[in-house]
Amino acid sequence: MKQITSVQNPMVKQLLQLQEKARARKQLGTFLIEGRREIELALKGGYAIESLLFLEATDFDFGILSASDVEMIEISKEVYHKLAYRDTTEGVIAVAKSKSLSLSDLELPENALVLVAESPEKPGNIGAMLRTADAANLDAVIIADPKSDLYNPNIVRSSVGCVFTNQIATGTTEEVIAFLNTKNIAIYAAALQDSVAYHEQDLTSASALVVGTESTGLTQPWREAAKQNIMIPMQGEIDSMNVSVAAAILIFEAKRQRGFEV
Repeated sequence: MKQITSVQNPMVKQLLQLQEKARARKQLGTFLIEGRREIELALKGGYAIESLLFLEATDFDFGILSASDVEMIEISKEVYHKLAYRDTTEGVIAVAKSKSLSLSDLELPENALVLVAESPEKPGNIGAMLRTADAANLDAVIIADPKSDLYNPNIVRSSVGCVFTNQIATGTTEEVIAFLNTKNIAIYAAALQDSVAYHEQDLTSASALVVGTESTGLTQPWREAAKQNIMIPMQGEIDSMNVSVAAAILIFEAKRQRGFEV
């Protein structure tokens, strides 16, 4: 079994690039997953693990790694703490292969419910939306005009592994609108202009709930493509809320209309 004890090891330096650089993740087609739960969810989501780095004292269940070609690497505490993104001491980090995030790879049912987020700026918000999407068992999450790659360690961490449990695709706004139109999925844009209250809109047919950034909202193409703009009525002094909170409200209203029960 391979062992790495020095932080100056070339592999450690390469893994740090995966941790810190979107360009490295794209070029190599790999990314890091830290933590037992996240690795288990990635495996359930069909992600291939290339290497597993672990501390000698870890209690990780190695039996879940059925692939015989997974490289097993025991690392020192110094190396682990150099690579670890979190402060926890679970002692296990995986190198996984990225998946295609193409719109054409999405498998949607006839009455699909999809969340679309246009240019979300904060990894924490993306992670929160992915957690909500998992909780609601959405059919897909689409990121239009992404600002960050989905394998950013902040997104993996804030989603608590839900980046692996959802069907996810990315594309330009124009590509996503064309895709939804081709699939006969009605677009409901979260916007104040010419809108109706979200709970007054029938969301029981194939629907895409589209949210924009907190600072500027949705761009004009989405408002023009929408079957209906919808809004969340508010009683305070401001006219917007956190995008992940707004998405959660819209998602669970759609689920309520479709017969979801606690």
